[in-house]
Amino acid sequence: MPKPLVLTSPRFKDGDLIPIAYTGEGEDISPPLQWTDMPAGTKSLALIVEDPDAPDPRNPQMTFSHWVVYNIPPSAQGLPEGATPDVLPEGARQGQNDFRRQNYGGPMPPVGMHRYYFRLFALDTVLPDLGRATRTQLREAMEGHIVGQAELIGLYTKVHHRGAESPGATPA
Repeated sequence: MPKPLVLTSPRFKDGDLIPIAYTGEGEDISPPLQWTDMPAGTKSLALIVEDPDAPDPRNPQMTFSHWVVYNIPPSAQGLPEGATPDVLPEGARQGQNDFRRQNYGGPMPPVGMHRYYFRLFALDTVLPDLGRATRTQLREAMEGHIVGQAELIGLYTKVHHRGAESPGATPA
């Protein structure tokens, strides 16, 4: 049986706090990501970073997308810290996040401890140019083409909120 696709970051472990450099309170750059155990038949990868706890984890009302990237070549073994269009692997395209930008937008939740899901999808196709595709449009385009999936979860609450919550608290 093949190993499942694995997604990691050398800067934080699954379930840990995301370092401030990768947030709206820090440098607002993307964390470095690495993956292993690519499924056979993978023709491209897609990455969606989303927060299902917006705006308040005690009463979530939407899933907020922070980064939408697709057509990452399967030869790529990760994305570098601070990935911008000029350093993304050749062929990779960025869709539009809920900040209405085509780049990474780091966490900066208004209240509470939020969960940030970094979801990597292995696809059996290279997608057409979807332009400024939203998370929803990318998910629709990927339907029927996902051959593997991996997930990395990071946590974050604003620094000035941390006195009221334990940084290791489990979000609602």
